Amino acid sequence: MQSKNSAPQQLVWNEDGENRSARWRSESGNPPAKRVVIGHDQMTADHAYRLACEGTAILWRGDFQNARQLLQAMARRIDNKPRKAKKPATETSPIDAFNLHRLAQSQRARTLAMLVLPLDEHYAIPLRRAPDVRQACEEAYGPPSDEASVVSLREVLGLIGAHEWRKKGVDIDAAGGRIHPYYGVFSPVRGEYVDLVANQPLPSKELAFDIGTGTGVLAAVLARRGVERIVATDVDARALACARENVDGLGLARQVKVVEADMFPEGRAPLVVCNPPWLPARPSATIEHAIYDPESRMLRGFLDGLAAHLTPGGEGWLILSDFAEHLGLRTRAQLQEWIDKAGLKVDGRIDIRPRHSKAIDKSDPLHAARSAEVTSLWRLVVA
Repeated sequence: MQSKNSAPQQLVWNEDGENRSARWRSESGNPPAKRVVIGHDQMTADHAYRLACEGTAILWRGDFQNARQLLQAMARRIDNKPRKAKKPATETSPIDAFNLHRLAQSQRARTLAMLVLPLDEHYAIPLRRAPDVRQACEEAYGPPSDEASVVSLREVLGLIGAHEWRKKGVDIDAAGGRIHPYYGVFSPVRGEYVDLVANQPLPSKELAFDIGTGTGVLAAVLARRGVERIVATDVDARALACARENVDGLGLARQVKVVEADMFPEGRAPLVVCNPPWLPARPSATIEHAIYDPESRMLRGFLDGLAAHLTPGGEGWLILSDFAEHLGLRTRAQLQEWIDKAGLKVDGRIDIRPRHSKAIDKSDPLHAARSAEVTSLWRLVVA
């Protein structure tokens, strides 16, 4: 995503003997391609795939639906590409499998992002049979800025999908209704962590802090459970707007206050809840910050600051998957060491198995780790 303080990047190309340029948009942070060709309906998938692999962007001028079919054909070429012989399972460590998987996913995304579309100054796609994506773009990019732009077709399809999720929402029984995720804000589709918070006995119903609230789902669950006041924090502008809209839509604005804060709000509470990103790795795109926590910074920040924000006898609820442990990215001993150094102790833990489809998909490169994964709510108190 473009930095707020930097000038927008430009995609530059030559068309009909004329040098042209337009604002380059990329939520994944990809730079604009240095080489650009014009794409048309007669372009073959093999040709488009070769260009994309070479790092040449294809600015599409043909039919939108044909572009979608072309993208699908390019994806099939990537997915069906012969792979080098794999090492026996005993020779491939979980962390190597994880790194190879991320590298393959990153390369796939970069290649497919080479098929790009024009957007006019109102976010309309000036192509035949193009859908109306103006609202989806405005939700992600903000109000139109009266300038034409260029964006990858893959990102446009992601915007459309996010817009539909935002309209439909995710039904969360424990929150008393639907949670509507914004583009770039982690959707609560993995309900096991919500169930943990919904079922753990509350130490108090007076006040709770929800650290890194995202969509506001856990704050809503606590409010439905009768907690009188919840202060929900986040630093991401989209998350803050998303949480406020969800809290208002569920009729919980009197109980839940959403505030911008880096981790903790001021004061202390008898209950402090945090569901940090579960994997200690560097995100390759802005949108991945809800999944990857470089060097476990948010996790360690929560642990280090928890004691100073708990009232006497209070509890910190850390919701964390052990997926990182099965991948070799973090050990249980390391987590326990951080807890000890923060002046905390574990007063209990409840576990739940994931229910998502990848947990039983044996073709997934990370199946061994996913099949063993457990998500836990750690009850932490001051030692």
